[in-house]
Amino acid sequence: MAQILGLFNTAEGAANATELLGKQGITNDHWEVLTDSPYPEGAFGEKEPHHTLFRYPLLGALVGFTTGLLYTAGTQMAFPIATGGKPILSIPPMIIIMYELTMMGALTWTFLGIIIESRLPRVSGVGLYDARVTEGHVAIIADVAAERLDLVERTFKQAGAVDIKRAR
Repeated sequence: MAQILGLFNTAEGAANATELLGKQGITNDHWEVLTDSPYPEGAFGEKEPHHTLFRYPLLGALVGFTTGLLYTAGTQMAFPIATGGKPILSIPPMIIIMYELTMMGALTWTFLGIIIESRLPRVSGVGLYDARVTEGHVAIIADVAAERLDLVERTFKQAGAVDIKRAR
């Protein structure tokens, strides 16, 4: 797979390029749009993002709650203090510790989930980029087979690309 970047002056030009790429058989799994400002979902025909971020806080809360329960119950069972016929496991103090560890687990795992879902750090390298994206241009980066690079370049030119870069 090789990368090619097409830089466009307007969002309309980039949207036209993504339509032309689709007509050429290059699906939205093989390209990405970079802009300096947010656009509505699907403005460029990009694929709907798939994330599983909601699983991380649930898993973290479950781990924190279990840890809190085992910690408090284990401590009271390891060092029993029988006081006037009261039960060894005192529930009200346990609830406080379990709540705190549940919240700490959920927050910690949410933070880790955001890092993982954001694909940080990017281990595979930076890839193609053009600093003019921050100045109002729109870039499309396509990952295609090497033999289709010329087709994608012609498509970008047809859509009105200002500049085209290939990965070296």
